[in-house]
Amino acid sequence: MAELRCRKTVVREGECEGEEQKQSESAPQIENSIKALLFQRLVKLFFGCLAAVTCGMMYAVYLSTYHERKFWFSSRQELEREITFQGGSGVYYYYYKHMLTAPSFERGIYELMRDNRTISGQTINTVEHLSLYPELVTSLLYRITGCQDMIEPVYFYIGVVFGLQAVYITALFVSSWMLSGTWVAGMLAVAWYIINRPDTTKVDYAIPQRDNWVLPYFSCQVAALTGFLSDNINSATEMFCYLLMSASTLTFILVWEHSHYVLFIQGLALFFLDSFDLVQSRKVHIVLLMYLSSLFLAYVIQFQNTALLSSPLLSLLISSVLARYFQVEIAFLSLLTQMAYFVINQLLCQECFQTPSQDFFLRLTQASILPFYLLVLLICLMSILETIYRRLSGEPMKTNIILEDGRIGERPEVIYHVFHTMLFGALAMVFEGIKYLWTPYVCMFTAFGVCSPELWMTVFRWLKLKSIHPVVLALVLSTAVPTIIGFSLWREYFPHVIAELSELQEFHDPDTVELMTWIKTHAPMAAVFAGSPQLLGLVKLCSGLAVTSLPLYSDINLQKRSEDTYQVYAMRSAEDVYKILSLHKTSYVIIEESLCNEYHKGCRIKDLLDIANGHVVYDKGEIYSFSKHGRFCHEIKLNYSPYTNYFSRVFWNRSYHIYKVNSVISFQY
Repeated sequence: MAELRCRKTVVREGECEGEEQKQSESAPQIENSIKALLFQRLVKLFFGCLAAVTCGMMYAVYLSTYHERKFWFSSRQELEREITFQGGSGVYYYYYKHMLTAPSFERGIYELMRDNRTISGQTINTVEHLSLYPELVTSLLYRITGCQDMIEPVYFYIGVVFGLQAVYITALFVSSWMLSGTWVAGMLAVAWYIINRPDTTKVDYAIPQRDNWVLPYFSCQVAALTGFLSDNINSATEMFCYLLMSASTLTFILVWEHSHYVLFIQGLALFFLDSFDLVQSRKVHIVLLMYLSSLFLAYVIQFQNTALLSSPLLSLLISSVLARYFQVEIAFLSLLTQMAYFVINQLLCQECFQTPSQDFFLRLTQASILPFYLLVLLICLMSILETIYRRLSGEPMKTNIILEDGRIGERPEVIYHVFHTMLFGALAMVFEGIKYLWTPYVCMFTAFGVCSPELWMTVFRWLKLKSIHPVVLALVLSTAVPTIIGFSLWREYFPHVIAELSELQEFHDPDTVELMTWIKTHAPMAAVFAGSPQLLGLVKLCSGLAVTSLPLYSDINLQKRSEDTYQVYAMRSAEDVYKILSLHKTSYVIIEESLCNEYHKGCRIKDLLDIANGHVVYDKGEIYSFSKHGRFCHEIKLNYSPYTNYFSRVFWNRSYHIYKVNSVISFQY
């Protein structure tokens, strides 16, 4: 027995030695496979980042070339260049110029915070009113980088905006890449974004507009949030995503006055995720705390901006859904009670508040985005509903989802983007302006869907394919479908893009150039101009003179001043208009033929004024304007008393008339 035990012991020792020998032989193989896998991931990451940065840089070069071809920018004088900043956005560029002409950066900020040369009779903090932080930072960069001898200020300003658009494109690329796992999705998202540029950006015609400054930061925030919500990240990556998300959120709130409404929609999507327990509650709470800290810092930096205290985002953070609803309603009603009917109707007549046209959906369909978007959204939504059903049944969510599972609706970052695109899509169906927030993420989300093997695997799991291996078919389709789409887009749209860059367009507005030239050469430095807010923004940019109002729709006081100056297009007497303009210390008033002779009824300025002034008569369902006074902008051109007693025409061309407001009334009959 002892010999038998000894033999067994010897055998076991031999077996252990054999296993140890096998493990020692397989250890280098495992180590080599880990190194190979790590090297493969690094190579994939390198080429993906290279593709993302390349797409962003090429898009910036494309915008610069297109801008030069469209406006002949380099061959124009400074005045003609400034006129190309359309839509009232040029006033922002004026303050950038002001910061560069100031003796020092500190002195420039001091003058902007106590500005008495912009709005007649008022001293305002223009940094607070207009959110001039981009102009402050850009002017500081222009000073400290020593670019004064190498590049003109206007090119530096435009270059910064185009650089931000490159960041925008790169962030969309990265978001689609993270969701799908392949950087091919990022390239497809960029292609769709550029093809649908009229519906994704306003940078073509209004470079200084706030949207072009803030949406790149929002895109970075969404990309960081996508990575932060993912379950397959380590602590270091999670911290990086959190820091990037915090910085971009704070910048987003600082630069754009409407940012907290956008973040409210985003917070609502996260609220839905947390309500159905589809994401780690810890991460949602961290994001909500980040919102709160960003709001607090923005409140302090923006000179105690009270609008942030009544924002729906803050309501979402500190109260229940019911309390938030009542707060938003009360705030909205109190805002309406402070506004006149004209201001409300004018805001509702803005293009951004109109319903999108059928051409918008037709363009998305022709570019093949809308059909694939609806398909991807339907598959993801059905998978999410399946996940919610399992959660309600008590089944826990899987943290490590593999391709064979076919459960794309269990990934928190995918669920967030589904709610994100649905909420913004619902608003885009009602308001035209929301399409610039929705369409870029439609491009990104659709590209992720068609390039994601998990999405195709989810469909095959439902279909229960047996004849063909579903994993292989999913991998094939996730490569073949985007390849076919990319080839068709290349064949149909690439010649059009090249034609845009090769075609010399012309921006020709001689009447506006003549108007601004007269103002710069004939108007005294103490003059105050009245007119439409968009035109006054251009007057401020080109001449630096004081104006009665600015194109800023969030300031109720400026809106009321705009209503007063718009009375030149109403049925008011010469004496009434003279008193209104004198109240704002007006020296000159500009009358635009385009506003005085609008033909399309509905949202015409003169129609809105007639309704607000009670100068309308309803007869058998028709609306007619009626007053004992003629329309001021028509009557003043006839040069008869009493109009000549109060006003003297000093300039006119086909589009504009300038009348001097007489300081001493001359009674001529």
